[in-house]
Amino acid sequence: MRKNHILYIVVPCYNEEEVLEETINQLKDKIESLIQRKIIHKKSKVMFVNDGSVDHTWDLILDISHKDNHFTGISLTRNRGHQNALLAGLLTAKNYADVIVSMDADLQDDINAMDEMLQKYYDGCDIVYGVRSERKKDTWFKRTTAELFYRFMKFMGVEIISNHADYRLTSKRVLENLADFQETNLFLRGMFPFIGYKSDIVYYKRKKRFAGKSKYPFSKMISFALDGITSFSIKPIRMILHLGVFIFFISILMIIYSIIRKLMGETIDGWTFIVCSIWLVSGMQMLSIGIIGEYIGKVYNETKKRPRYIISRNLEEE
Repeated sequence: MRKNHILYIVVPCYNEEEVLEETINQLKDKIESLIQRKIIHKKSKVMFVNDGSVDHTWDLILDISHKDNHFTGISLTRNRGHQNALLAGLLTAKNYADVIVSMDADLQDDINAMDEMLQKYYDGCDIVYGVRSERKKDTWFKRTTAELFYRFMKFMGVEIISNHADYRLTSKRVLENLADFQETNLFLRGMFPFIGYKSDIVYYKRKKRFAGKSKYPFSKMISFALDGITSFSIKPIRMILHLGVFIFFISILMIIYSIIRKLMGETIDGWTFIVCSIWLVSGMQMLSIGIIGEYIGKVYNETKKRPRYIISRNLEEE
């Protein structure tokens, strides 16, 4: 029976010096409260992941780890991106913890939702997703694009939890299975539903960013969605096949139409029709080549088998 397990809270950090002190204070209060109430073991810790920050983020992590044994950290050799930094933290933390919660450093995720997550874990869930209960504070553009993002991902065949980012609880055995996934192109939001195990959802109200700037502008979200689709779905390629078949039948009809016009002596066709047809087919070809090229690029990256991250320092081993 699960009881009083060791919890590690994994927090990826990239240039977070503006918010990190407040993050440390709030997480310190939360982890001490959980230990005091005997919900988690006294060896539980917060593990910060320095993702190649160029400010004083790592200095702050070193400082708190020396002052308080409930804090630790790892540092990557260079910036590897949020998903790789998160993966590095998760796979490192699983060596020391029974259960791991991942969250961002900007304090937008409700830290108090952790209590309900842990309760669901003790009730038998191996994965608990933190899901936003509303988007009233978002701008119309942000709210609309987010909704389109989740709908489009599901339409493309990607299994994903709507309004869930990377605030989640996972058991040690889930991460042991995650370690078997060796792909370079990471989309963790799709990997956890794919792994399976009993899961549940905790709803919470997302707060405004405490300080600093968002590391996920709209352009990065587009790239993120593209990675998710091409990592988990071949539906775009099948759509190209269906489109090709459709255009093929249209071409047959146009050939028949042209022969009939020729036999009737009406050989001068409209210039607009020809130009539009050329542009349409050419555009379809370029789009199709681009989509196929994206998949080929993914295959190319995977065949190189390069490490997804390199840890330069692990304070747990010092």
